[in-house]
Amino acid sequence: MNVVAWLIFVAAALLELGGDAAIRRGLRGRSGVWILLGCATLASYGLVVNSVKWDFSRLIGVYVGVFAVLSVLFGRFVLLEEVPATTWGGLALIVLGGLVIQIGRH
Repeated sequence: MNVVAWLIFVAAALLELGGDAAIRRGLRGRSGVWILLGCATLASYGLVVNSVKWDFSRLIGVYVGVFAVLSVLFGRFVLLEEVPATTWGGLALIVLGGLVIQIGRH
């Protein structure tokens, strides 16, 4: 996988995290503005992630691994949540699955 694809996946994951966080904030604070902002951000994520010219199953399979890593790190270091060992173990399995998809037959 080339560097450009990795950068696109990281950008897409940050957009997806930001969109989810905005919608969550809007729902909890009953703010339609935050919900709409989150929806627009999630639409941007869809445009960005699909700019990688791979088969859809491979694209999303590998992207899920990147998203999972950034999600857990975001929860741990930005939201300061305690991440249990079972989550780290599950994350390792997701990353392993993404690697299998990535190195599999094209």
